[in-house]
Amino acid sequence: MTICVHGLGYIGLATASLFANEGTDVIGFDVNEDVIDRLHEGEPKVSESELESYIQDALECNLTPSRRPQPADVHIICVPTPYDELNDEADLTYVKDAGRNVANVLRPGDTVILESTVPPGTTTGILAPIISRSDLNIGEHVHLGYTPETVMPGNTLTELRTNDRIVGGVDEASVSAIKSLYEPLTTGEIHVAADPTTAEFVKLAQNAERNVSIAYANTLALLAENYGIDVRSAINLANNHPRVDILSPGPGVGGHCLPVDPRFLSDGSGATELIDIANRVNGRMPEHVIRLLEDAIDSLENKTVAVLGITYKGNVSDTRNSPGLEIAQLLGNVTVDTRRAMDGGWNEGSVTIHDPRATDSRLQLVTLDTAVNGADAVIFGAAHDEFAELNPADIRSKMTGRTVIDPVDVIDVDHWTEHGFDVRTI
Repeated sequence: MTICVHGLGYIGLATASLFANEGTDVIGFDVNEDVIDRLHEGEPKVSESELESYIQDALECNLTPSRRPQPADVHIICVPTPYDELNDEADLTYVKDAGRNVANVLRPGDTVILESTVPPGTTTGILAPIISRSDLNIGEHVHLGYTPETVMPGNTLTELRTNDRIVGGVDEASVSAIKSLYEPLTTGEIHVAADPTTAEFVKLAQNAERNVSIAYANTLALLAENYGIDVRSAINLANNHPRVDILSPGPGVGGHCLPVDPRFLSDGSGATELIDIANRVNGRMPEHVIRLLEDAIDSLENKTVAVLGITYKGNVSDTRNSPGLEIAQLLGNVTVDTRRAMDGGWNEGSVTIHDPRATDSRLQLVTLDTAVNGADAVIFGAAHDEFAELNPADIRSKMTGRTVIDPVDVIDVDHWTEHGFDVRTI
């Protein structure tokens, strides 16, 4: 069997490597020539050391990078699906392009699997017509289905191998073909959805549930402040109930899955009201972090603030929709090409950003020492392990001020307080 993986981003490359390291011949296709060049050189651009080594192993055996789509028994589409803010809808340009690429090399008996997160109805309503040809009918000559990836960055390999899978095929033969492909690679169960649209819906439902649950935790955090309550302690107590499992609050949600994917459910009916509210609650949390800083410092004017951690969560390199980066933008002149610059900012002083994990070359990252040297305040924007291990005495010796805002629960508050810091948390 030969597999062609279309799209060698974080998930596509990991998926291609998984099959390759299990003995399958895999062609990895991407339109980005820089990605292909790096793979030919054996230098994948990933932040997880275990995954990087795993990809390099695949490149040495069965994974072949390609600048063009190739004929294969199985085509797996793992391309991005950004959100079109202007038109308030998912941008399926990459999915459509991938479909056309597949159609050009498709043969009778081939299987096509869409893994990209998409609005319900995409597999059958958009992809199927694109890959159909007069001599190849979907279901009759070609297997087609949808199976979403559900891995968490930072733990990619483990979750690829152990997470349950959902398969939605256009017919029983398609389901059977897709199940037989994934069954040898995962210790998790493979669940069959009624059709591809149901499988697409389930992936969005999973992400929306977490987004709403985090918004509830953040709402509790805001209320607890008004009552003078330690919200994390209260949540821990509440979770002793066997049917209660409240998540942890924080500075917002980032990445693609939680803040963006739930919006793919919108169908114009108004039924997404709860999801929309959750997005607003989580989207306002970076501003709340700024208010915590304002409460701790008499004036932000001419103050220097170090934001430590601008990836969207701890121990990952991805900065997409990062709350920490949003906080830095609100404070000053930190901008990224693909994000809206903040006009003026909240602070006429300066903002420095440090992140030991971020790999975005467009950001002016500085060393930890440079970031905290002379700083009036520090804000932790991501719960990296490196930050949990910081010595407060070392940080204090470099800072001018003594204010620390920790909305991600990464430091030992009592320990830092003992060293003279005024620590504010969510």
